[in-house]
Formats: sequence, structure tokens, C-alpha cells
Amino acid sequence: MENNSYQFLEKYINNASPTGFETSGQQIWLDYIKPYIDDYFTDTYGTAVGVLNPESNYKVVIEAHADEISWFVNYITDDGYIYVRRNGGSDHQIAPSKRVNIYTREGIVKGVFGWPAIHVRDKAKEESPTLKNIFIDVGCSSKEEVEKLGVHVGCVITFDDELTTLNDQYFTGRALDNRMGGFMIAEVAKRLHKNKVKLPFGLYIVNAVQEEIGLKGAQMIAQRISPNLAIVTDVCHDTTSPMYDKKTNGFLKSGDGPVLTYGPAVHNNVLDMIIEVAEKQKIPFQRASASRATGTDTDAFAYSNDGVASALISLPLKYMHTTVETAHKEDIENVIKLIYSFLTQLKEGHDFSYLR
Repeated sequence: MENNSYQFLEKYINNASPTGFETSGQQIWLDYIKPYIDDYFTDTYGTAVGVLNPESNYKVVIEAHADEISWFVNYITDDGYIYVRRNGGSDHQIAPSKRVNIYTREGIVKGVFGWPAIHVRDKAKEESPTLKNIFIDVGCSSKEEVEKLGVHVGCVITFDDELTTLNDQYFTGRALDNRMGGFMIAEVAKRLHKNKVKLPFGLYIVNAVQEEIGLKGAQMIAQRISPNLAIVTDVCHDTTSPMYDKKTNGFLKSGDGPVLTYGPAVHNNVLDMIIEVAEKQKIPFQRASASRATGTDTDAFAYSNDGVASALISLPLKYMHTTVETAHKEDIENVIKLIYSFLTQLKEGHDFSYLR
């Protein structure tokens, strides 16, 4: 990985971009991608789009989502403890003992998810963490003291954690779901620019907001762009670490390549072309199946407008929705390579329709 690519990745991952509050991360992403695109635009809620060949009628989207799971301040007790509610699929079980950042108009307020010491818990009937009993301590002894810090109901909260590496093979940290996707599509744009590739169609590099609460950003931007084709990248579960049921979740392993998903929203002709490209370029890949919906922005694009031929290329991820989300460096490179190789062989106006 080039040094400036890693610097961007580190800055982008470490920045907080909770669902509904993605602006600072979107600005980091736009600042990085601007040298590699012809134009860009954003929408009302903050989805950012870099464009190559904006005058072209045939429009191809490559997409990731920018938002991360988080919490909201929901209730402040009289003695200064804060109870929360989810913003997206935040995990209550990992919360105790985590450090947090609470975002206020006055700046970041530091806090911790407290938990009773092991010495005082009853082993016979230990409580598990739930939304009813996890709480944040910001070092105050009253509600008034908390409010003087600028904390109020509705303030958004993220875990305090940063990007690191494991065994020089894996990246690990919070929000790899799915800012690693935003990184990968930005690297595709950079690689096209560096190699002076002239695509025969319009390419829309989309970093969408609000995926974690129902694919909302993708729904909005799909209507605006009205593309002919969409390639979405997101994460999926590495199922080889302990406690995964492979009969339910399939066999997917970090380091074995991008995951290509079969399902109703995934257009078979697009998927077949991606597989052909992967095989020709000797890019390793894995296969997964989705019941009804993929649960990613693929669904939003596929069923938008009059229907958009769409496919999903996923990055295997360990420990999703934790502060130690973990992805293999080779998988990241191979997702970039696969999207790049697909785009460079695609012809303008290609019709993916099943029936003609």
C-alpha cells in the first residue's frame, strides 16, 4: 500500500462518522478523491459522489457506505449517569469497560461504559449487559454537572478506538464496516487516474450515508443518478473464527479473497461477468448466498428507478460491529483489483437484461 493511501486510510478510519453525522468523514473522503476525478457532487443528507466522464449517458456506480454504528444519549440520571439507545446495530454486550467519545457543540466529552466489579457480582445470577443496564460515566455526580459539559439527550456517541495491525497481515479497528469500502472505491479511482485509463462510460464513485439504519442514503442517491449498473462493496462475516455456525452462515475466510453473493437482488449477468474477470485476472474469490435480501446497499440500487443491474463484492470481516473489526490486507487489495479490472473491460452501453 502506498504511503499516502495508508495515511488516508488511517485518518479516515480514526475519524468518527456516525449514521446521520457523517459530514467530517465525507469531507476527508472527498479531499482525498478530488485529484482523481473530473467532478463531484453531494446530496442533502451528505452522500458524496465523485464522477468520471459526467457527460456520458451510460452510468456505472461503484458504491460503499460511509456511516458507522453509534449510540445516542437517551437519559441522564440525577446522579450523572448516562443511559443510551442505539444508532444502528451497536452491540450492547461489548459496551462495558469501553471508552467513548460524546459529541457536543463544545467539543468531545470523554466517558466510559462502567460496569460493576467482579468482586460484587453474584456468580449464581450474573446479569448480562443489556440496553437497560449499560451506562456511561463522564466523571460527574449530577445531571446538572453533565449538562454543563454540553451533554444532552440526542448527543451522538462512538467508541474511542483506532486503527492498528495484527501480524502485519490484518487491519483491525472500529468502523471498517464500511469505511474500508469507502477506502477501496477511492483507491479504484486513484488507480484509474494513475494508469491513465479512459473509461468509455460515466463512472460514479458513491460514498453513501445512512446504510446502517436501512440503506437510506443509497435509496436517495440511486434516484438522483439513475445508473445503468451498480457494483456495491460492503463487508460480510468471516465465519472461521470461534462461535460461528457454518451451516447457517456458510464458510467464508479472511485471506481467501472477495466474496461474491448470489441472491434475487444480485443480477446474474453482472455476477457472471465479475466471475469471468476474477478468473481471467487470477483474483481469488469466494461465494455466498443471500436469502431474500443482501442487507446491503445492493438492494437499494437494484430496486430503484426501473431496476438497476446490480452486484455485491464483499470484504470478509472478523468481529463485525465491534471495536476490533478485522480484515486481511490481501482481501482489501483483491477487492480493489477486482473492481478495477471489471471496470476496465466493461464496454459502454452493455445490456445486462435477462430477456431481449
